[in-house]
Amino acid sequence: MDKNSIIGFVLIFLIMLGFFGYQGRQVQKQQAIQAQLDSIAAAEALADTVTYIPSVKEEETVKVYSDSLLNAAANADAQLVTLSNDKLEVTFTTRGAQPYSVMVKDYLTYGKEPIYLLQGGKSELGYIVYAPTAVDTRKFNFQVVQTTDTTVVMRLPFAQGGYIEQTYTLLPDSYSVNEQISFVGMGNLIPRNVGSIDVDFDAYIPRMEKGYKNETQYSRLNYYFPDDSKPGNIGNGRKGEKRFNNNIEWFAFQQQFFSAIMRAPGNFSYGEFNIDFLPKGDTDLMHCKALMRADITPGANRIDVPFEFYFGPNNYKGLKAYGHSYEKVIPLGGKIIGLFTKYFIIPMFDWLHTGIANFGLIILLMTIAIKIVVLPFAYKSYSSSAKMAALKPFMEKINAKYPKQEDAMKKQQETMELYRKAGVSPMGGCLPMLLQLPILWSMFRFFPASIELRQQPFLWAEDLSAYDDIIHWNTSILGMDHISLFALLMAVSMFFYSKITMQGQNAGNDPNAKMMQNMSLYVMPIMMFFIGNSLSSGLSYYYLLSNIITFAETYAIRKWMVKPDEIVAKVKAAENKPAPKSKWQQRLEEAQKMQREMQKNQKGRR
Repeated sequence: MDKNSIIGFVLIFLIMLGFFGYQGRQVQKQQAIQAQLDSIAAAEALADTVTYIPSVKEEETVKVYSDSLLNAAANADAQLVTLSNDKLEVTFTTRGAQPYSVMVKDYLTYGKEPIYLLQGGKSELGYIVYAPTAVDTRKFNFQVVQTTDTTVVMRLPFAQGGYIEQTYTLLPDSYSVNEQISFVGMGNLIPRNVGSIDVDFDAYIPRMEKGYKNETQYSRLNYYFPDDSKPGNIGNGRKGEKRFNNNIEWFAFQQQFFSAIMRAPGNFSYGEFNIDFLPKGDTDLMHCKALMRADITPGANRIDVPFEFYFGPNNYKGLKAYGHSYEKVIPLGGKIIGLFTKYFIIPMFDWLHTGIANFGLIILLMTIAIKIVVLPFAYKSYSSSAKMAALKPFMEKINAKYPKQEDAMKKQQETMELYRKAGVSPMGGCLPMLLQLPILWSMFRFFPASIELRQQPFLWAEDLSAYDDIIHWNTSILGMDHISLFALLMAVSMFFYSKITMQGQNAGNDPNAKMMQNMSLYVMPIMMFFIGNSLSSGLSYYYLLSNIITFAETYAIRKWMVKPDEIVAKVKAAENKPAPKSKWQQRLEEAQKMQREMQKNQKGRR
């Protein structure tokens, strides 16, 4: 491996290290959170029935309303109503006419429990309207006026006439729930200078995956501005908050593989977001809050404000089918990398999956296909490295000829002349490797975000979306409490590949070259192990395969495509002939000559 190849490796490593340093900064211990409301068990088998539960009241904060019907609603008992289809089971409570719990069917947590995106007693969705004083829907029990297999309608009447109506519709064979909040006959209650209602959505999202660190790194709160290229976000393992005074189309409480999305077809006019992650030992992963504002037109006899919800998996094709850019919650990389992932990686993955059930085999075939695509770039890099190795005897002579540090410029000049005679480009190893960086980054993005790999076993790995811990212990050592075998094998393969490719190279007396060699040989495999140890085992498996195939390609190129004897003969034949100089070389030599003259002048002045 030549010096430029090592520089390429170091650049790639530094970029990867910066990314994972940004993504993987350890979550600081959170201070004790406020006591959570006791969860009240939802009756799971009572679809289309009404279940009575005690109203949630705190005696010290009981408020007396001037409206007699509101007083009665504030003190009434809450009820639960459940709607269900093939994908979701959504339970609503009349206390605030809001979703009480949402269970996603056909999926289980790592602990084999049902997945509840919204948990009973741990989420709230409230609407605040001034009529003429602040009315927070969460304080009142609505009356159930209609239930069908797909719809529930609830109302909150006012003594002065009019009512607030909440209509929820669970779409068939879908993860969508449509909502419409209506203010009927309240033109005389809502002041004409009130042009909006507040929306307050607050939820504790539970833990669902095996690896806490990996789950937190890929969980966040997204917010999407109309027609924007991608949503903004806060989170990824860190506490955060944002506030905006412009239109927002939707926001999402996004766990690594599942999301609760709320969309306003008419857009929210204001948004305030907050996310906080809970400690590792907690059953909940994060606490998300969204305080929104939706515009209304006061004075009308009926005001309808529609909203849409998505409660389901972060499946790229499934989210894209909804047509509201929901698929953009999946972190596929920046503009260039995202395009490569969307139009090459995902279609290839889906196409292979149509005929192959084993995801380990799918990753193997994907790796081979990617290696074939990048082979033209890789060939230049590998052949350049092989040619450099063939020039080792000549490099040793140059190193012996210029042992002093002050002769570094002469050494570099003679080395460049050697490269010209041998027909070797000093950038031949570095540039092609940098051109492969988008693919490298794309795979880092794809595997941890691919729900298709979730809970899919392969060999000793029980879940390709999480780490494969062959050894596990209770205390943290160097930030680890386990060893991932795929990550370990990936690091070992990287070590042996670096060791073999460095054979025939000579760093001479250059301490910088020796340092880079040691970094490539020892530091990078160790760092890659620590990085991959907590990530998707599918990702480590991919890089293990990639290293093995790269070694095979390098061996084949060195054995059958690059002839060391021909390179040596070419150099010897050109030893007594002046090599043609390029314009870049001429400018470089002129600059070196001017530098030497300046150094002589400075010495003469002394």
